[in-house]
Amino acid sequence: MNSSPFNWQRDIFSRNMLICVFTGFASGLPLYTLLNLLPAWLRSEGINLKTIGLFALIGLPYTWKFLWSPLLDRFALPRLGRRRGWMLLSQLALIVGIAAFGLLQPKIGMSNILMLASAVAFFSASQDIVLDAYRREILSEQELGLGNSVHVNAYRLAGLIPGSLALILADHLPWSSVFLITALFMLPGLLMTLVVSEPKLITQAPKTLRQAVVEPFHEFIHRRGWQHAAWILGFIFLYKLGDSMATALATPFYLDLGYSKSQIGLVAKNAGLWPAVIGGLLGGIWMMKLGINRALWLFGVVQVLSILGFVWLASFGHFDTVSSVELAKLGLVIGFEALGVGLGTAAFVAFIARCTHPAYTATQFALFTSLAVVPRTLVNASTGFMVEAVGWGPFFMLCTILALPGMLFLFKVAPWKQEEI
Repeated sequence: MNSSPFNWQRDIFSRNMLICVFTGFASGLPLYTLLNLLPAWLRSEGINLKTIGLFALIGLPYTWKFLWSPLLDRFALPRLGRRRGWMLLSQLALIVGIAAFGLLQPKIGMSNILMLASAVAFFSASQDIVLDAYRREILSEQELGLGNSVHVNAYRLAGLIPGSLALILADHLPWSSVFLITALFMLPGLLMTLVVSEPKLITQAPKTLRQAVVEPFHEFIHRRGWQHAAWILGFIFLYKLGDSMATALATPFYLDLGYSKSQIGLVAKNAGLWPAVIGGLLGGIWMMKLGINRALWLFGVVQVLSILGFVWLASFGHFDTVSSVELAKLGLVIGFEALGVGLGTAAFVAFIARCTHPAYTATQFALFTSLAVVPRTLVNASTGFMVEAVGWGPFFMLCTILALPGMLFLFKVAPWKQEEI
């Protein structure tokens, strides 16, 4: 473990932090393709909000990935090793899968789109299993906060490709070209996989499949007892619930307000980029000084407040003409959301990493992150019905209220004055 004092120049501009940039970008691109680009494509093709909302169910692989994570922990592919082999396989499948969306037509092939989206979600979730394990195994305890902050913000920056660049291109190019270009942005992550080396094992890899499946759960439950384990799992489920719901239909929300795809893309690029980059770096540095517990409190408050930006924007209703003032309003909401949710996610992922045991990294990390995306997968499937029933404004107010219970769990799992869980 690295216990040397914090040196921002040494710790930020290190090889491990550069790797975290690539892991974050590779992990975020397929997810945001499903969350942002796919709904925008379907909405622009005349698909109704209820159907688009139900597409959140394609995220089920993210929820159940802990079921096959022991296989990725136990078995290794030839030549590249236990982590890099599965990384390469999943990344190749994602390039092909994302590009294949452009070959389909929503109005006559929704079942094919659903199957392809499910396959992309499966390989994306599988990539996350090994990327999370790889990152946890190369980062020291001291680097967890900064490394996960860098990863999360690179993850969010990847969202600018399907959420900004691709939307701009969609006004000028056919969708087949848009999806192909988006898929090619997986290449940096693939090249990283080929260049980096396998992490050195801190403990012996599971020797049997039973050991890979049973021991991770047994160790977690008995580390602090059933009650504390239940508090941790409840917190992981609730902490991101509100903002996950709020951003589920963000792009269709902007379109319904009267913004064009190009306007959304340009504003997302300019207003979302710098808050994410600056917030990510500052958040990582603050986390190294504050500790993960206090970061969860402070960043969580900003995360809740960022949801209110959607309430404020919804209060203006539909814009008949979009002036520079309306674009500034959109930029303010997107920028604050990028800052608040990015900070909250960085602390949250660092907390999850701290909860894992080095001997069972992949399976425990997959278990915790699977639980975290249950709201995004199951609850978000109903968001389209909620919006059509109550409207955008009341819906975002509900999201704000649902963000509060997760904050209350901090009293149990991450007390302000206690750093260790």
